[in-house]
Amino acid sequence: MSEKQRLHPAAIFFTLIKTFKELIFSIGIGFFALKDAGLIYFVIGTCVLIIGAIVFSTLSWYRYTYRIEEEELRIEYGIFVRKKRYISKNRIQSIDLTQSVAHRIFKLVQVKIETAGSGIGTEASLKAVKLQIGESLREELKTLQKTNIETDESIDETVQDKPSQKITAKRLFFAGTTSGSIGIIFVIMSVLFSELGQFIPEGYYENTFHTIISFSIIIIVVLVLASLLLLWFLGIAGTMIKYGNFTITKNEDELFIARGLLEKKQTTIPIRRIQAVGIDESLLRQPFGYVTVYAEIAGGSMEKGEDFSTILFPIMKRTEVDDFLEKFLPEYISERNNLNGLPAQAKTFYIIRSTIVLILAIIAMLFFIPQFIWAPTILLILCMFMGLLRYKDAGFRINEEQLTLRYRVLNRKTVILFHKRIQSFERKQYLLQQKASIATMKTSIVSKYGAGKHYKIKDLAVGDVMELADWYSYRD
Repeated sequence: MSEKQRLHPAAIFFTLIKTFKELIFSIGIGFFALKDAGLIYFVIGTCVLIIGAIVFSTLSWYRYTYRIEEEELRIEYGIFVRKKRYISKNRIQSIDLTQSVAHRIFKLVQVKIETAGSGIGTEASLKAVKLQIGESLREELKTLQKTNIETDESIDETVQDKPSQKITAKRLFFAGTTSGSIGIIFVIMSVLFSELGQFIPEGYYENTFHTIISFSIIIIVVLVLASLLLLWFLGIAGTMIKYGNFTITKNEDELFIARGLLEKKQTTIPIRRIQAVGIDESLLRQPFGYVTVYAEIAGGSMEKGEDFSTILFPIMKRTEVDDFLEKFLPEYISERNNLNGLPAQAKTFYIIRSTIVLILAIIAMLFFIPQFIWAPTILLILCMFMGLLRYKDAGFRINEEQLTLRYRVLNRKTVILFHKRIQSFERKQYLLQQKASIATMKTSIVSKYGAGKHYKIKDLAVGDVMELADWYSYRD
């Protein structure tokens, strides 16, 4: 790795595709603007753009080199202006390997290198290298020095001793079934359909509407249910594609996560970067006793499509969480089922806060459209129930240097964090809370992209908030 190396030639293809994605909108505008009188100019211009993109992609690949020298990853790039980037091994936080479908065709991998200050993009990204080279880079950059060379047998023995856990197909299917992604898919399809409507003849909607009206109620119901079933299956497929073959492995002071059926991702998480561990229980999964375990990671890059929280395991039984933490993060085991709850007077605040908007809507509808008063009334009952759930679930527990918080917006979330990870603590109390002897606490940590992650519990007893404030203020 000490000699200059180039990316795999397939990087030319990836750069070309990226360039065309950026130009496709401009090409579309040019086509509609010149399709009548200036079509020949459009064709010539498009050909020039294609040739220019090919030349640019080829030169970018040829001028891009990398090597490892003097405990640094050294990258040189730039067609006309030569740029050099040196990344010390000491600064590297994580090295991730990603394989898209195109990468898998060529048996390649993309290497993403992140440092503590990566900001809105990765510190370095090698678009296309051979899988063996990518793995060698990761291993060489992870350690400052290699003291000895292990035999194949000793490596195999070490791998076998590493704690590891893989998701089963049955659990993955259940995760997709209860993912709640049907709503997201419905919104996306609605937007696409509305945009598609611009290209559909005007009489098509009217004819379709009359055709549907001519059907019986039973057929309409069947069509609606079939559409919902299709969206449900799409949600299941999306979850299984994203988290297929999900495996987490602990290697000394790192967690290694591999996942994905179409696009394979391998993520390395240094344990020292974990700021908090959370347990998420959705409304659909909680009755069945299933949860998702995730972590808040400091640093990282704001790449498009990245999750704000890192999933440590997509789905498991609530009763299996302690065993999972014992295997991978034993210091985060907490007495989360024995929390200090909210005082009785807080219940009224939670119910009012959850229903005030609907109460105002009901009052307005009584004057204007009283015949539809039943709709917000049903929602009001559901919101009252949600307010009671939020009151019931909220709580905290202090255990020496460890703090456990639980709260609910829609999903119930339990967060375990440590005193040294907390960046700030805030106490708020408005007039009505003062009269009820309650207050709101908010604590913050550093999370992904260097941004702050905030945890808030409303309407705690004043004494409990003071206890939390004293605990935070104490320093050894």
